[in-house]
Amino acid sequence: MKPNAIDLFCGAGGMSEGILQAGFHILFSSDINEDVEKTYRNRHDQLGLIQGVNTFFKRADIRELPSSEIINSIQQLKMFENKSLPKIDVIFGGPPCQGFSRAGQRKKDDPRNMLFKEYLRIINDLRPSYVVMENVEGFNDTRLDGFIGVNGRVYPNNSLVPEILRNEFDEIGYNTLTPQVLDSSNFGVPQRRRRVIFIGYLNTVHPPAYPIPTTPNETDKITVLDAISDLIVNQNSKLTLKKSSKYQIESQRGRTRTTSGKSVEYNSEVYNHDLAKHNEIITERFSLFREGESSAALIRRIRYEGIDLSHFPSLLSHCESKLADYTNTEIINLFKTGNISDEFLDILLTKKSNRFRLNRNSVAPTMVTLPDDYLTPFEDRIPTVREMARIQSFDDSFEFLGKRTTGGPRRKIEVPQYSQVGNAVPPLLARAIALEIMKALELYQPVYQLS
Repeated sequence: MKPNAIDLFCGAGGMSEGILQAGFHILFSSDINEDVEKTYRNRHDQLGLIQGVNTFFKRADIRELPSSEIINSIQQLKMFENKSLPKIDVIFGGPPCQGFSRAGQRKKDDPRNMLFKEYLRIINDLRPSYVVMENVEGFNDTRLDGFIGVNGRVYPNNSLVPEILRNEFDEIGYNTLTPQVLDSSNFGVPQRRRRVIFIGYLNTVHPPAYPIPTTPNETDKITVLDAISDLIVNQNSKLTLKKSSKYQIESQRGRTRTTSGKSVEYNSEVYNHDLAKHNEIITERFSLFREGESSAALIRRIRYEGIDLSHFPSLLSHCESKLADYTNTEIINLFKTGNISDEFLDILLTKKSNRFRLNRNSVAPTMVTLPDDYLTPFEDRIPTVREMARIQSFDDSFEFLGKRTTGGPRRKIEVPQYSQVGNAVPPLLARAIALEIMKALELYQPVYQLS
Protein backbone atom coordinates (compact mmCIF):
# COMPACT_ATOMS: atom_id res chain seq x y z
CA MET A 1 0.00 0.00 0.00
CA LYS A 2 1.38 3.41 -0.99
CA PRO A 3 1.88 6.09 1.67
CA ASN A 4 -1.01 8.54 1.79
CA ALA A 5 -0.93 12.26 1.16
CA ILE A 6 -3.21 15.28 1.24
CA ASP A 7 -2.61 18.31 -0.98
CA LEU A 8 -4.18 21.58 0.19
CA PHE A 9 -4.19 24.76 -1.91
CA CYS A 10 -3.43 22.33 -4.73
CA GLY A 11 -4.08 24.68 -7.66
CA ALA A 12 -3.99 22.96 -11.03
CA GLY A 13 -1.81 20.23 -9.60
CA GLY A 14 1.93 20.99 -9.88
CA MET A 15 2.68 19.84 -6.34
CA SER A 16 0.37 16.85 -6.77
CA GLU A 17 2.28 15.73 -9.87
CA GLY A 18 5.51 15.62 -7.87
CA ILE A 19 3.81 13.87 -4.95
CA LEU A 20 2.51 11.17 -7.29
CA GLN A 21 5.85 10.81 -9.06
CA ALA A 22 7.49 10.19 -5.68
CA GLY A 23 5.14 7.27 -5.06
CA PHE A 24 2.43 8.70 -2.78
CA HIS A 25 -1.29 8.20 -3.13
CA ILE A 26 -3.31 11.40 -2.85
CA LEU A 27 -6.43 10.72 -0.80
CA PHE A 28 -7.73 14.26 -0.57
CA SER A 29 -7.03 17.60 -2.22
CA SER A 30 -8.62 21.01 -2.16
CA ASP A 31 -8.58 24.42 -3.79
CA ILE A 32 -10.98 27.35 -3.87
CA ASN A 33 -11.15 27.98 -7.62
CA GLU A 34 -13.53 26.41 -10.13
CA ASP A 35 -11.12 26.79 -13.07
CA VAL A 36 -8.30 24.85 -11.42
CA GLU A 37 -10.78 22.20 -10.25
CA LYS A 38 -11.60 21.38 -13.87
CA THR A 39 -7.94 20.95 -14.76
CA TYR A 40 -7.06 19.08 -11.58
CA ARG A 41 -9.91 16.58 -11.71
CA ASN A 42 -9.46 15.99 -15.43
CA ARG A 43 -5.81 15.12 -14.84
CA HIS A 44 -6.62 12.83 -11.95
CA ASP A 45 -9.27 11.03 -13.98
CA GLN A 46 -6.59 10.51 -16.60
CA LEU A 47 -4.31 8.98 -13.97
CA GLY A 48 -6.96 6.66 -12.55
CA LEU A 49 -7.58 8.78 -9.46
CA ILE A 50 -11.37 8.69 -9.52
CA GLN A 51 -13.52 11.03 -7.43
CA GLY A 52 -15.19 9.15 -4.60
CA VAL A 53 -13.43 5.89 -5.43
CA ASN A 54 -9.78 6.35 -4.48
CA THR A 55 -9.46 10.12 -4.09
CA PHE A 56 -11.57 13.15 -3.26
CA PHE A 57 -11.25 16.75 -4.43
CA LYS A 58 -13.16 19.41 -2.52
CA ARG A 59 -13.58 22.91 -3.91
CA ALA A 60 -13.69 25.09 -0.83
CA ASP A 61 -12.36 28.12 0.97
CA ILE A 62 -10.06 26.53 3.55
CA ARG A 63 -11.55 28.86 6.18
CA GLU A 64 -14.83 27.03 5.62
CA LEU A 65 -13.37 23.53 5.40
CA PRO A 66 -13.70 21.63 8.69
CA SER A 67 -11.20 18.86 9.33
CA SER A 68 -14.10 16.50 10.00
CA GLU A 69 -15.19 16.93 6.37
CA ILE A 70 -11.75 15.88 5.16
CA ILE A 71 -11.86 12.78 7.35
CA ASN A 72 -15.40 11.92 6.28
CA SER A 73 -14.54 12.39 2.59
CA ILE A 74 -11.65 9.95 2.92
CA GLN A 75 -13.69 7.51 4.98
CA GLN A 76 -16.40 7.40 2.31
CA LEU A 77 -13.97 6.43 -0.48
CA LYS A 78 -14.86 3.08 -2.01
CA MET A 79 -11.28 1.91 -1.61
CA PHE A 80 -11.82 1.87 2.16
CA GLU A 81 -15.11 0.02 2.10
CA ASN A 82 -14.96 -2.60 4.89
CA LYS A 83 -11.40 -1.48 5.66
CA SER A 84 -9.82 0.51 8.44
CA LEU A 85 -8.88 4.08 7.62
CA PRO A 86 -5.14 4.69 7.23
CA LYS A 87 -3.15 7.35 8.99
CA ILE A 88 -2.27 10.39 6.87
CA ASP A 89 1.45 10.20 6.23
CA VAL A 90 1.99 13.71 4.91
CA ILE A 91 0.12 16.91 4.18
CA PHE A 92 1.48 19.21 1.47
CA GLY A 93 0.32 22.75 0.95
CA GLY A 94 1.19 26.15 -0.43
CA PRO A 95 -1.07 28.88 0.98
CA PRO A 96 -1.58 31.61 -1.64
CA CYS A 97 1.60 33.63 -1.86
CA GLN A 98 0.45 37.08 -3.01
CA GLY A 99 0.38 38.39 0.54
CA PHE A 100 4.00 37.32 1.04
CA SER A 101 5.31 38.27 -2.40
CA ARG A 102 8.09 40.82 -2.78
CA ALA A 103 6.59 41.80 -6.14
CA GLY A 104 4.38 44.75 -5.26
CA GLN A 105 3.22 46.24 -1.98
CA ARG A 106 2.74 43.94 0.97
CA LYS A 107 0.29 44.58 3.79
CA LYS A 108 0.53 43.11 7.27
CA ASP A 109 -3.25 42.80 7.43
CA ASP A 110 -3.60 41.11 4.02
CA PRO A 111 -6.15 38.30 4.71
CA ARG A 112 -4.13 35.95 2.51
CA ASN A 113 -1.35 36.10 5.12
CA MET A 114 -3.68 34.34 7.57
CA LEU A 115 -4.46 31.29 5.44
CA PHE A 116 -1.48 29.38 6.78
CA LYS A 117 -3.24 29.49 10.17
CA GLU A 118 -6.05 27.45 8.62
CA TYR A 119 -3.41 25.08 7.26
CA LEU A 120 -2.06 24.69 10.81
CA ARG A 121 -5.58 24.05 12.11
CA ILE A 122 -6.05 21.11 9.77
CA ILE A 123 -2.59 19.74 10.55
CA ASN A 124 -3.34 19.90 14.27
CA ASP A 125 -6.61 18.04 13.75
CA LEU A 126 -5.39 15.35 11.34
CA ARG A 127 -1.92 14.82 12.87
CA PRO A 128 -0.01 13.69 9.77
CA SER A 129 3.47 12.27 10.34
CA TYR A 130 5.02 14.92 8.08
CA VAL A 131 4.09 18.38 6.83
CA VAL A 132 5.47 20.25 3.83
CA MET A 133 4.66 23.91 3.20
CA GLU A 134 5.82 25.84 0.13
CA ASN A 135 5.85 29.58 -0.45
CA VAL A 136 7.63 32.48 -2.11
CA GLU A 137 10.92 33.92 -0.82
CA GLY A 138 9.09 36.91 0.61
CA PHE A 139 7.60 34.55 3.19
CA ASN A 140 10.95 34.64 5.03
CA ASP A 141 10.87 38.36 5.79
CA THR A 142 7.12 39.01 6.10
CA ARG A 143 6.00 40.43 9.44
CA LEU A 144 2.51 40.35 10.93
CA ASP A 145 0.78 42.36 13.61
CA GLY A 146 -1.39 40.77 16.27
CA PHE A 147 -1.38 37.24 14.84
CA ILE A 148 -3.41 34.81 16.97
CA GLY A 149 -2.20 31.22 16.90
CA VAL A 150 -4.15 27.98 16.66
CA ASN A 151 -4.24 27.64 20.46
CA GLY A 152 -4.96 31.32 21.10
CA ARG A 153 -1.41 32.63 21.55
CA VAL A 154 -1.21 36.34 20.66
CA TYR A 155 2.01 37.36 18.93
CA PRO A 156 3.47 40.86 19.28
CA ASN A 157 3.30 43.31 16.40
CA ASN A 158 5.99 43.01 13.75
CA SER A 159 6.52 39.27 14.32
CA LEU A 160 8.35 37.40 11.57
CA VAL A 161 6.15 34.78 9.86
CA PRO A 162 8.79 31.97 9.93
CA GLU A 163 9.18 32.45 13.70
CA ILE A 164 5.42 32.39 14.15
CA LEU A 165 5.20 29.20 12.14
CA ARG A 166 7.98 27.43 14.05
CA ASN A 167 6.44 28.39 17.39
CA GLU A 168 3.02 27.23 16.24
CA PHE A 169 4.36 23.87 15.08
CA ASP A 170 6.17 23.44 18.38
CA GLU A 171 2.97 24.13 20.31
CA ILE A 172 1.04 21.45 18.43
CA GLY A 173 3.82 18.88 18.85
CA TYR A 174 5.86 19.09 15.67
CA ASN A 175 9.57 19.44 15.18
CA THR A 176 10.65 21.62 12.27
CA LEU A 177 13.60 21.89 9.95
CA THR A 178 15.06 25.34 9.38
CA PRO A 179 13.25 26.72 6.32
CA GLN A 180 15.29 26.51 3.14
CA VAL A 181 15.08 28.36 -0.14
CA LEU A 182 15.27 25.85 -2.98
CA ASP A 183 15.95 26.86 -6.59
CA SER A 184 13.98 24.74 -9.05
CA SER A 185 16.81 24.90 -11.59
CA ASN A 186 18.88 22.80 -9.17
CA PHE A 187 16.36 19.97 -9.52
CA GLY A 188 16.07 19.52 -13.27
CA VAL A 189 13.61 22.34 -13.93
CA PRO A 190 14.61 24.70 -16.78
CA GLN A 191 13.72 27.74 -14.69
CA ARG A 192 15.24 29.76 -11.85
CA ARG A 193 12.29 29.61 -9.51
CA ARG A 194 13.19 30.04 -5.84
CA ARG A 195 10.74 28.86 -3.20
CA VAL A 196 10.83 28.66 0.59
CA ILE A 197 10.19 25.12 1.83
CA PHE A 198 9.11 24.49 5.41
CA ILE A 199 9.06 20.91 6.76
CA GLY A 200 7.59 19.71 10.03
CA TYR A 201 7.41 16.22 11.56
CA LEU A 202 6.12 14.47 14.67
CA ASN A 203 8.52 13.55 17.47
CA THR A 204 7.72 9.87 16.90
CA VAL A 205 8.92 9.64 13.28
CA HIS A 206 12.27 9.67 11.53
CA PRO A 207 13.50 13.22 10.78
CA PRO A 208 13.38 14.09 7.07
CA ALA A 209 15.92 16.13 5.12
CA TYR A 210 15.90 18.65 2.32
CA PRO A 211 16.72 17.28 -1.12
CA ILE A 212 20.25 17.51 -2.48
CA PRO A 213 20.42 19.36 -5.82
CA THR A 214 20.64 17.09 -8.86
CA THR A 215 21.59 19.84 -11.35
CA PRO A 216 23.60 22.28 -9.18
CA ASN A 217 26.11 23.51 -11.75
CA GLU A 218 25.48 25.68 -14.80
CA THR A 219 26.69 22.87 -17.05
CA ASP A 220 24.12 20.50 -15.48
CA LYS A 221 21.10 22.73 -15.86
CA ILE A 222 18.25 22.08 -18.27
CA THR A 223 18.13 24.99 -20.73
CA VAL A 224 15.26 26.59 -22.58
CA LEU A 225 16.64 24.89 -25.70
CA ASP A 226 16.46 21.52 -23.93
CA ALA A 227 12.91 22.26 -22.85
CA ILE A 228 11.03 23.66 -25.84
CA SER A 229 13.06 23.53 -29.08
CA ASP A 230 10.76 20.79 -30.45
CA LEU A 231 7.73 23.07 -30.03
CA ILE A 232 8.83 25.61 -32.63
CA VAL A 233 6.12 26.42 -35.15
CA ASN A 234 8.31 28.02 -37.82
CA GLN A 235 9.95 24.93 -39.28
CA ASN A 236 12.85 26.92 -40.74
CA SER A 237 14.04 27.64 -37.20
CA LYS A 238 14.66 23.95 -36.60
CA LEU A 239 17.60 23.92 -39.01
CA THR A 240 19.89 25.32 -36.34
CA LEU A 241 18.59 23.31 -33.40
CA LYS A 242 19.57 19.94 -31.99
CA LYS A 243 17.33 16.90 -31.95
CA SER A 244 14.94 16.13 -29.13
CA SER A 245 16.60 16.32 -25.73
CA LYS A 246 16.29 13.81 -22.91
CA TYR A 247 14.09 16.33 -21.11
CA GLN A 248 11.73 16.59 -24.09
CA ILE A 249 11.50 12.82 -24.45
CA GLU A 250 10.68 12.46 -20.74
CA SER A 251 8.04 15.18 -21.08
CA GLN A 252 6.48 13.34 -24.02
CA ARG A 253 6.63 9.89 -22.43
CA GLY A 254 5.32 11.17 -19.12
CA ARG A 255 6.91 11.11 -15.66
CA THR A 256 3.67 10.70 -13.70
CA ARG A 257 2.29 7.16 -13.61
CA THR A 258 -1.31 6.05 -13.54
CA THR A 259 -2.63 4.06 -10.60
CA SER A 260 -1.90 0.93 -12.64
CA GLY A 261 1.74 1.92 -13.01
CA LYS A 262 1.65 3.01 -16.65
CA SER A 263 2.94 6.32 -17.99
CA VAL A 264 0.53 8.71 -19.69
CA GLU A 265 2.04 9.53 -23.06
CA TYR A 266 0.81 12.46 -25.09
CA ASN A 267 -1.02 11.67 -28.31
CA SER A 268 -0.49 13.20 -31.74
CA GLU A 269 -2.25 16.35 -30.55
CA VAL A 270 -0.05 18.66 -28.49
CA TYR A 271 -2.27 20.11 -25.77
CA ASN A 272 -2.35 23.85 -25.02
CA HIS A 273 -0.05 24.85 -27.88
CA ASP A 274 -2.29 27.49 -29.46
CA LEU A 275 -0.43 30.55 -30.68
CA ALA A 276 -1.37 34.08 -29.72
CA LYS A 277 -2.38 36.18 -32.73
CA HIS A 278 0.08 39.06 -33.03
CA ASN A 279 -0.33 41.80 -35.63
CA GLU A 280 2.62 42.97 -37.74
CA ILE A 281 3.47 45.87 -35.44
CA ILE A 282 3.66 43.62 -32.38
CA THR A 283 5.63 40.95 -34.26
CA GLU A 284 8.17 43.55 -35.40
CA ARG A 285 8.32 44.99 -31.89
CA PHE A 286 9.08 41.54 -30.52
CA SER A 287 11.76 41.04 -33.17
CA LEU A 288 13.74 43.98 -31.73
CA PHE A 289 14.63 41.91 -28.66
CA ARG A 290 17.79 39.83 -28.70
CA GLU A 291 17.96 36.60 -26.71
CA GLY A 292 18.36 37.21 -23.00
CA GLU A 293 17.43 40.88 -23.40
CA SER A 294 14.89 42.71 -21.24
CA SER A 295 12.96 45.84 -22.16
CA ALA A 296 15.38 47.93 -20.07
CA ALA A 297 18.38 46.36 -21.81
CA LEU A 298 16.82 46.93 -25.24
CA ILE A 299 16.26 50.62 -24.44
CA ARG A 300 19.88 50.98 -23.34
CA ARG A 301 21.05 49.33 -26.57
CA ILE A 302 18.88 51.55 -28.74
CA ARG A 303 20.19 54.67 -26.98
CA TYR A 304 23.79 53.45 -27.29
CA GLU A 305 23.82 51.83 -30.74
CA GLY A 306 20.76 53.28 -32.43
CA ILE A 307 18.40 51.24 -34.58
CA ASP A 308 17.51 51.32 -38.27
CA LEU A 309 13.72 51.43 -38.49
CA SER A 310 13.81 51.09 -42.27
CA HIS A 311 14.13 47.33 -41.59
CA PHE A 312 10.86 47.42 -39.61
CA PRO A 313 8.26 48.89 -41.98
CA SER A 314 5.20 48.34 -39.77
CA LEU A 315 6.86 49.92 -36.75
CA LEU A 316 8.11 52.80 -38.88
CA SER A 317 4.61 53.43 -40.22
CA HIS A 318 3.28 53.27 -36.65
CA CYS A 319 5.82 55.85 -35.48
CA GLU A 320 4.97 58.11 -38.41
CA SER A 321 1.28 58.05 -37.47
CA LYS A 322 2.10 59.01 -33.88
CA LEU A 323 4.81 61.58 -34.67
CA ALA A 324 3.04 63.75 -37.22
CA ASP A 325 5.53 66.61 -36.87
CA TYR A 326 8.39 64.46 -38.20
CA THR A 327 9.04 63.15 -41.69
CA ASN A 328 9.81 59.53 -42.47
CA THR A 329 13.48 60.35 -43.01
CA GLU A 330 13.74 62.36 -39.78
CA ILE A 331 12.29 59.50 -37.74
CA ILE A 332 14.69 56.99 -39.29
CA ASN A 333 17.69 59.27 -38.70
CA LEU A 334 16.74 60.05 -35.11
CA PHE A 335 16.39 56.36 -34.23
CA LYS A 336 19.68 55.58 -35.99
CA THR A 337 21.50 57.99 -33.67
CA GLY A 338 19.74 56.74 -30.55
CA ASN A 339 19.35 60.34 -29.44
CA ILE A 340 15.62 60.06 -28.81
CA SER A 341 13.19 61.03 -26.07
CA ASP A 342 11.18 58.75 -23.80
CA GLU A 343 8.14 59.69 -25.90
CA PHE A 344 9.76 58.14 -28.98
CA LEU A 345 10.66 54.99 -27.07
CA ASP A 346 7.16 54.66 -25.63
CA ILE A 347 5.71 54.82 -29.14
CA LEU A 348 8.20 52.26 -30.42
CA LEU A 349 8.01 49.80 -27.53
CA THR A 350 4.90 50.83 -25.52
CA LYS A 351 5.31 51.71 -21.85
CA LYS A 352 5.55 48.06 -20.80
CA SER A 353 8.89 47.78 -19.03
CA ASN A 354 9.26 44.15 -17.97
CA ARG A 355 9.29 42.09 -21.16
CA PHE A 356 12.14 39.57 -21.53
CA ARG A 357 13.29 37.37 -24.38
CA LEU A 358 14.31 33.94 -23.18
CA ASN A 359 17.86 32.77 -23.88
CA ARG A 360 17.95 29.33 -25.45
CA ASN A 361 21.27 28.45 -23.80
CA SER A 362 20.20 29.30 -20.26
CA VAL A 363 17.44 28.45 -17.83
CA ALA A 364 14.37 30.68 -17.88
CA PRO A 365 13.67 33.26 -15.19
CA THR A 366 10.67 32.68 -12.92
CA MET A 367 7.66 32.20 -15.18
CA VAL A 368 4.72 34.11 -13.77
CA THR A 369 1.09 34.32 -14.85
CA LEU A 370 1.33 37.00 -17.57
CA PRO A 371 2.51 35.40 -20.83
CA ASP A 372 3.37 38.67 -22.56
CA ASP A 373 6.15 39.22 -20.03
CA TYR A 374 8.19 36.74 -22.10
CA LEU A 375 9.19 36.04 -25.68
CA THR A 376 10.42 32.75 -27.07
CA PRO A 377 14.07 32.67 -28.15
CA PHE A 378 13.24 31.20 -31.54
CA GLU A 379 10.21 33.08 -32.82
CA ASP A 380 8.77 36.58 -32.49
CA ARG A 381 5.88 35.65 -30.20
CA ILE A 382 4.98 35.00 -26.59
CA PRO A 383 5.24 31.40 -25.33
CA THR A 384 2.27 29.10 -25.59
CA VAL A 385 0.72 27.55 -22.50
CA ARG A 386 2.47 24.28 -23.40
CA GLU A 387 5.86 25.95 -23.67
CA MET A 388 5.39 27.54 -20.25
CA ALA A 389 4.22 24.18 -18.89
CA ARG A 390 7.38 22.53 -20.25
CA ILE A 391 9.49 25.18 -18.54
CA GLN A 392 7.60 24.37 -15.33
CA SER A 393 8.32 20.60 -15.89
CA PHE A 394 4.75 19.42 -16.51
CA ASP A 395 4.26 16.32 -18.65
CA ASP A 396 2.91 16.93 -22.16
CA SER A 397 -0.10 14.74 -21.32
CA PHE A 398 -1.15 17.24 -18.65
CA GLU A 399 -3.96 19.29 -20.20
CA PHE A 400 -4.89 22.71 -18.84
CA LEU A 401 -8.59 23.51 -19.16
CA GLY A 402 -10.60 26.74 -19.19
CA LYS A 403 -9.83 30.05 -20.86
CA ARG A 404 -6.33 30.46 -22.25
CA THR A 405 -5.97 33.93 -20.75
CA THR A 406 -8.06 36.71 -19.25
CA GLY A 407 -7.69 40.31 -18.15
CA GLY A 408 -9.11 43.28 -16.34
CA PRO A 409 -11.41 42.72 -13.34
CA ARG A 410 -11.94 39.09 -14.38
CA ARG A 411 -8.41 38.29 -13.19
CA LYS A 412 -9.69 38.55 -9.62
CA ILE A 413 -11.99 35.55 -10.04
CA GLU A 414 -10.78 33.64 -13.09
CA VAL A 415 -7.69 31.45 -13.23
CA PRO A 416 -6.99 30.88 -16.93
CA GLN A 417 -4.51 28.36 -18.32
CA TYR A 418 -1.51 30.68 -18.22
CA SER A 419 -2.20 31.51 -14.57
CA GLN A 420 -2.67 27.84 -13.71
CA VAL A 421 0.81 27.17 -15.06
CA GLY A 422 2.44 30.25 -13.59
CA ASN A 423 1.00 29.68 -10.11
CA ALA A 424 2.05 26.03 -9.93
CA VAL A 425 4.86 24.41 -8.00
CA PRO A 426 7.20 22.85 -10.60
CA PRO A 427 6.47 19.10 -10.45
CA LEU A 428 10.15 18.13 -10.49
CA LEU A 429 10.86 20.35 -7.48
CA ALA A 430 7.85 18.88 -5.70
CA ARG A 431 9.05 15.37 -6.54
CA ALA A 432 12.49 16.02 -5.07
CA ILE A 433 10.93 17.19 -1.79
CA ALA A 434 8.37 14.37 -1.69
CA LEU A 435 11.09 11.76 -2.28
CA GLU A 436 12.84 12.92 0.89
CA ILE A 437 9.63 12.45 2.86
CA MET A 438 9.31 9.00 1.29
CA LYS A 439 12.85 8.12 2.43
CA ALA A 440 12.02 9.18 5.99
CA LEU A 441 8.83 7.12 5.92
CA GLU A 442 10.73 4.04 4.81
CA LEU A 443 12.86 4.39 7.94
CA TYR A 444 9.78 4.64 10.11
CA GLN A 445 6.50 2.83 9.56
CA PRO A 446 3.69 4.54 11.52
CA VAL A 447 0.65 2.75 12.88
CA TYR A 448 -2.07 3.00 10.21
CA GLN A 449 -5.11 4.10 12.16
CA LEU A 450 -6.79 7.51 12.08
CA SER A 451 -8.91 8.32 15.07
